[in-house]
Amino acid sequence: MNSKPAKPMLPPHTAEENIAYIRQMLGEMRTVAANEGADMLRYLIEMAYVEAGDIQSGLRPFSIRRDRDAAAGMPLKAAGKVKF
Repeated sequence: MNSKPAKPMLPPHTAEENIAYIRQMLGEMRTVAANEGADMLRYLIEMAYVEAGDIQSGLRPFSIRRDRDAAAGMPLKAAGKVKF
């Protein structure tokens, strides 16, 4: 017997369609948060909404994983001894 729950079958969508859907849902959640007076939550949702818009318009990449652990471009100097 398979113990894994079955995944619902979703029709295939493009990444662009998925980002557009996420942005639409964030817009609706932002309105709900604003109506409830949840200012911090509304702000955080707004930031995600803006990020999704930036991805849609090509201002930001879909992911930053490839650049996440890149060096800052500064030479690494050994710490040496600490003087007090």
